[in-house]
Formats: sequence, structure tokens, C-alpha cells
Amino acid sequence: MPTLIHERVRQCQAGEYSKAICRLSSGWVVLGDVQFLRGYSLLLPDPVVPHLNAMDAATRKVFLYEMSIIGDVILEITAAVRINYEMLGNIEPALHAHIFPRFEDEPEELRLKPVWLYDWDSAPEFDANRDSAIMQAIAEGLDRRGLIV
Repeated sequence: MPTLIHERVRQCQAGEYSKAICRLSSGWVVLGDVQFLRGYSLLLPDPVVPHLNAMDAATRKVFLYEMSIIGDVILEITAAVRINYEMLGNIEPALHAHIFPRFEDEPEELRLKPVWLYDWDSAPEFDANRDSAIMQAIAEGLDRRGLIV
């Protein structure tokens, strides 16, 4: 069943997705649709699979390793205090990893809670002008680590 994740991977492959940062061995690094946490990104596998357990062991290792390195880069460039990683697949039955930087200066009532408690409807939406610098920094950090294909 085609999902939004399938469509976004297709757009990345065609060079048509404005939030695409770069291609890694396991898939595409993209900036999140909203940026209530500066640097929020996703790793979309290419090819798309329904869930992590549908990958063979070698592919799974690469996907999880690359996901963690994206987190390293985001920590480095944003001064976040930690990274939260989430793979849910409840609404979109296609694997995608959310990579959320968490900051010391988040609102107290949200700082230690799941990001899903943020008001996503009023969050700052992706803005190509504003977000191009962080997208470039993420790409450069991944390139320095030799991950961009």
C-alpha cells in the first residue's frame, strides 16, 4: 500500500522534495515538516519497507547506525542535550525514523515529555530560506563522516 513515506522517497529520488537533505546508504535524510525542535529530521529507508523487522540483518544494522550518526551530527550543530529516536509506523505503515533534538530551554512542561505533546498544528512549518543553513550543516556533518552516497 503506497503511503506518504513512499511518496516522499519517490520525490527524493526524483530530486523534487524540498526538505531532502542528502542520500545515505540506507535512505534519505529529510528535515521535518515542522521545526518546533530545530533540526528535527527523519531517515526514510530506500527502498521503503513496512517496518524495521522487514529488513535483513545487514540492512537493519546500516539503517540504525546511520540513524545514530544523524543524531551525532544534530547534537554537534544544535547544542541539543540529547536526541530522541522514534519509529512508530502506526499511521503510516512504512518505516521512518524520527530524530528529535531535545533542548535544555524547552518549555518546562514539555522538556522531559514525549514530543507528541507539543502543539504540532501551531509549530513553525518548514521554511526553505530559514532552514537551508541547518540542512546544509547536517549534510556537511554527514559528508565529513563519509556517509553521503
